[in-house]
Amino acid sequence: MCTRRRVASDTRTWRSLSHRQQARLRADEEFAFLSDPPRGPVIEVRSADGTRIHTEVFGPEDGHPIVLSHGICCAIRFWSYQIAELSRDFRVIAFDHRGHGRSGRPPAGGYTFERLGDDLDAVLRHTVRPGERAIIAGHSMGGIAIQSWASSFPDNVGRYAEAVALINTTPGDLLPHLPLPGSVPAQVLDRITRVAMSALGGLPVPPRLPLRAQLLDPVTVGRQASPAVRAAVREMILTTPTATRGGFLRGLSGLRSSDHDLADLMVPTVVVGSESDRLLPFAQSRRIESGLPASLGLITLAGGHCGPLEQPGRVTDVLRDLASSKARISTTA
Repeated sequence: MCTRRRVASDTRTWRSLSHRQQARLRADEEFAFLSDPPRGPVIEVRSADGTRIHTEVFGPEDGHPIVLSHGICCAIRFWSYQIAELSRDFRVIAFDHRGHGRSGRPPAGGYTFERLGDDLDAVLRHTVRPGERAIIAGHSMGGIAIQSWASSFPDNVGRYAEAVALINTTPGDLLPHLPLPGSVPAQVLDRITRVAMSALGGLPVPPRLPLRAQLLDPVTVGRQASPAVRAAVREMILTTPTATRGGFLRGLSGLRSSDHDLADLMVPTVVVGSESDRLLPFAQSRRIESGLPASLGLITLAGGHCGPLEQPGRVTDVLRDLASSKARISTTA
């Protein structure tokens, strides 16, 4: 079951910015755009466990479908640039993952990557019409959701997906592949990290967290990220519910590459990584690309973890190429 309604556009309130900070950015056109992102008709989707998944559709009714799956502590607005550009020619479908944005909070135990795969499958079933196949793009945790979906619903991969883009994401086993200093044994480091992520992820964080720029910017965006992009990323992270942040951070710390089988992604898949990504380093993208059965190649972006916001034109071009069924995708940054 799904219902459809329209949401009027309105300027978002910035909970993580003071009035003085907003005043300093008011003349910035990019800040104005990210303050009032695109809005589309809403389709309320219910996942397998009953969680409400807020979904919006943009662009022409008869357009080729492109489905966008955002990362941890983000929301539909993360894809604002891609939605604005691609919806001119394509039917863009974007949704808030469970516990994020305007989607419902799941029942106890519902913050798992397997459930994210259920959510994506529910969105596809309600928005991709018979005879259609979509371009499915996932950033960070959204890319993990695609991998989980393919492993849980292998028969649906060919049914719903024409091609896939995995952006700034990982197959799992993060700790052994992170460039961490010191000689701490891997098992000890793994335990320490799990406890730290569980504790810190579950702590309430005020939207105007002191030193939020110093704490968040180095691991979320590259040095060249604009003030508006930095503000948008902090806003999404700091306004994500504590239970959501903690639940998925715990899951991420324990994610193993054996949890999902990349061989299930039997459709053409392009991998996009950023050269200065400190959260999920470029090596993670290289690992994914090497395990794909139908790889279209590995694209390198400048900047940090938030490629679709930091390099919007490049990411948009990749998705446009996929949706336009071009035979080759340029892999130059």
